[in-house]
Amino acid sequence: MSKIIYITGGERSGKSSFAQKKGLELSTHPIYLATARIWDSDFKKRVEHHQQDRDERWTTIEEEKYISSHDFTGQVVVLDCITLWLTNLFTDNTFVVDETIKQAVEEFEKLTKQECTFIIVSNEIGMGVHADTLSVRKFTEIQGRINQLIASKATDVFLMISGIPIKIK
Repeated sequence: MSKIIYITGGERSGKSSFAQKKGLELSTHPIYLATARIWDSDFKKRVEHHQQDRDERWTTIEEEKYISSHDFTGQVVVLDCITLWLTNLFTDNTFVVDETIKQAVEEFEKLTKQECTFIIVSNEIGMGVHADTLSVRKFTEIQGRINQLIASKATDVFLMISGIPIKIK
């Protein structure tokens, strides 16, 4: 089984930077598993900023949906991020909650059967204002359920607040 270090928190709270730091503490050549789908030019700039944060020590694998299709045996992998991955699944499943959760759980279970260390980044979106649209409420349900699954299997869990990691497990 894999070792899981789970990092959650609000948007722009320092999760990715902390995850990358952890990755380099554990490996001289970590893998960055990027799940982003480029939706618009603004998001493209954000992705490019993240890419510039990583140097030649990193191997980047871009995978929007099938995160278990890669062999990471013996590696340290920063998976960034669960929220974008779930967005891709939810969109491609035409906003069906049960199918998205089923697919996410199956992919996650297959992924974490590998003998490696995962540093998994996700957003804690359920701590804010109650969503005013049905699709966002559905997504919040998906995100919350998958976050709970990951946290339950993680050996270490960190909550990021204003760039400060707080170990909660």
